[in-house]
Amino acid sequence: MSKLGELKNHLRQGQVYRRADLSLWSNAVDRHLRLLVEDGTLTKLSGGLYYCPKQTRFGALPAEEKKLVKAFLNDHRFLLTTPNAYNALGVGTTQLYNETVVYNHKRHGRFKLGKRVYDFRIKPHFPKTLSEEFLLVDLVNNLDRLAEHRPTMLGGVTRKAKNVDQKSLRQAVQEYGGVKAKKFFAPLLTQGSIEHAL
Repeated sequence: MSKLGELKNHLRQGQVYRRADLSLWSNAVDRHLRLLVEDGTLTKLSGGLYYCPKQTRFGALPAEEKKLVKAFLNDHRFLLTTPNAYNALGVGTTQLYNETVVYNHKRHGRFKLGKRVYDFRIKPHFPKTLSEEFLLVDLVNNLDRLAEHRPTMLGGVTRKAKNVDQKSLRQAVQEYGGVKAKKFFAPLLTQGSIEHAL
């Protein structure tokens, strides 16, 4: 079997690969990658990142977001979110944003991976999954990035705060809140209960 055939043998549909990973199976990785992109076996997503498309009867499926981000960061520690997640809180946000935010420990900036742009933000701490409490804190952290009326949103956050788990909210403020968020939630959390504070 040729070296190119050997490399092809290792590829699995639906997987995202880093150039460095593929070089383990090739003695001429750049030439082989160029040939595999030309024949449609691989799709180049960005510099050093390739996707082996999963084929269906409707055509090739795009790469799964989590696999894409994991390969790009070469790290499994990240949290995918979007400002659209705030809309489910019922605090007055209604805009739809066409962006995915990636909280992580390694990369900062906007990167185009495939056909989508991702906003990578380095954070020392973030949860493994989204929760209402985290989203409330995250919304206040990101007020300046949102298009909605600030007083309306903050009023909505204040009302919503009394209906979430108080211990979890306190923990979310402590672990994930920036200076503004800590200042905003402080008078709510210093009372015996948020309901009493309101």
